[in-house]
Amino acid sequence: MILRPRERAAKVVPIELFFDLVYVFAITQLSHLLLEHLDVAGAAQTLLLTLAGWWAWMYATWMTNYLDPDHPAMRLTMAGMMLAGLAMAAALPQAFGARALWFAAAYVTLQVGRSLVVAVAARNEPIGHTFRLILAWHAVSAVLWIGGALAGGTGQVVLWVAALLVEFAAPWHGYRMPLLGRTTTADWSIDTAHMAERCRLFVILALGESVLITGLTLAEGDHLSAATATAFAVAFLTSVAMWWVYFDRTADAAAEKVAESDDTGRLGRSAYTYSHIPIVAGVIVAAVGDELAIAHPLGGITPGTALTVLGGPALFLAGHAVFQRVVFGGFPAGRLVAVGVLAVAAVVVLLAPSLIPPLALAVLAALVVGGVAVSDSRRHRRASRADLAA
Repeated sequence: MILRPRERAAKVVPIELFFDLVYVFAITQLSHLLLEHLDVAGAAQTLLLTLAGWWAWMYATWMTNYLDPDHPAMRLTMAGMMLAGLAMAAALPQAFGARALWFAAAYVTLQVGRSLVVAVAARNEPIGHTFRLILAWHAVSAVLWIGGALAGGTGQVVLWVAALLVEFAAPWHGYRMPLLGRTTTADWSIDTAHMAERCRLFVILALGESVLITGLTLAEGDHLSAATATAFAVAFLTSVAMWWVYFDRTADAAAEKVAESDDTGRLGRSAYTYSHIPIVAGVIVAAVGDELAIAHPLGGITPGTALTVLGGPALFLAGHAVFQRVVFGGFPAGRLVAVGVLAVAAVVVLLAPSLIPPLALAVLAALVVGGVAVSDSRRHRRASRADLAA
């Protein structure tokens, strides 16, 4: 049977973990791309490519939520997806240059090929209709991706942005397509435990890249000064704090909340497909800031340094606040205050860059994210004691 059984919670299986290895490479490529092009254009290009990479991975997760990845046909499909994903990741550094067509062709192959397989494999199931619509939308966006790669320059940017808009907007109106109709989130009932676990694993991949960059930057340094060692420790503690904020209680509680929803497809789409984007992007940006702070802990502050060291954690916390808002309702005040502190600090530094070295910015970011983690833990302990007392 190629469909995953719904009578029990699905587990993440080894082929899915194997597939994720491609994205370890992709995240590394994205962080290095941003580091080498730390300006407005470079940040915009990295954002566009990050969104494309996340979208390809997320659709793979939806696929394995419905189809059994351990089925021989699905194993072969995922192997093919890995090949296309690896080619896509390899082209990332020159996706807006010599390898634009390479990137576009790999991305289109990944998206269209996977959607075609699911549409055929689940043709007699309700989800099969959804993936036939997805296939039609990916065929439309494929024209924009390939056309942009061939156009180059401004045309490439315009067409690739249009392609992403087409793909990101499609789920919100049920993949409505002339002659084919549409679908609703009621048709997308998900295995919440599996979806949540897959997203947790991707956050771990992103945090792993942060830890990897931290270690490599320290290892490649010419000499180990007290400031460099301190920046290294601070970067690691920031990664630990981000892990704590995401995994301490919220991840499990959110999965339970989504599972209890009357429309798991709708809430899962908002909570995991969309709300996790700034969380993952924030970790990637923070990793770039870690590398800059470790390499030049007492050096001069550039706008790029300030915006990555402070902006990465701010983006992560803002994304996590949105995630909580979508699942539980109401924005968590502590995260909004923390984001405000980091934003104010960034403005001050940009106005007076000579006042504060990168190491000080890194310490501030660590204290802010660590403060959110400590506040969360205390609140959860108080809630647990209150429950026991009741």
